Amino acid sequence: MSASADHEALVKAAVDTYGGLHIACSNTGITVADTPTADFPIDGWDKVILVNLSGVFYGMKHQIPAMLASGGNSIINMSSVLGQVGFPGGCAYVASKHGIMGLTKVTALEYAKQGVRVNAVGPGFIKTPLIEVVEEDALVPLHPIGRLGTVDEVTGIVLLLSSDDGSFMTGGYYAVDGGYLAQ
Repeated sequence: MSASADHEALVKAAVDTYGGLHIACSNTGITVADTPTADFPIDGWDKVILVNLSGVFYGMKHQIPAMLASGGNSIINMSSVLGQVGFPGGCAYVASKHGIMGLTKVTALEYAKQGVRVNAVGPGFIKTPLIEVVEEDALVPLHPIGRLGTVDEVTGIVLLLSSDDGSFMTGGYYAVDGGYLAQ
C-alpha cells in the first residue's frame, strides 16, 4: 500500500473489528530492473521508495496512535539483508531498506516509554514472488547455508517480536539470512 489513506483505512478497520491495535507488521517490498545507479529510471526509483519506505512510514503514522490508545505493543517492519549492505544494480531497493532501518530505530526511541516496541526483520533471499525474476542458482551461493530461505523461517522471529516473550526487544534488527551477513 503506497497511500497514507489506505493505511489509515486499514488501521481503522482493524480497530473497528478487533477493538484495538496491538500488533502490526509492515511486510512489503518491490523492486525494478537490475540497473546501475546512473541509469536507474526515475519513475522506478519513485515507485520503489513510495512502496518500500513511504509505505512503512504511512503505516506507522496511523498504527502508532491506535496502539497508544490500545495500550501499546509491537510494530515489526520488514527490511532485508540489503538494509545492511549494498547490492549492485539495486540502488532504490537497497536505499529503501536502509531507510526502514533508520525509521525503525528513530520510532523505537520515540515510543519505547509509551509501550510501543518497533523492530525490523531482515530476511535474506526468501522464496517469494519478488525473486522469481532471478535465477535461483545465482542466489543460493550467496547464503553460506546453501539454499534460499522460506517464508515459514521468517515467521518465527515475527511471532517472537509480536509476543510478550519479545517485550524487552525494541529498536533492533534481526537477520534471517542463512549466514548472508556473516560473510
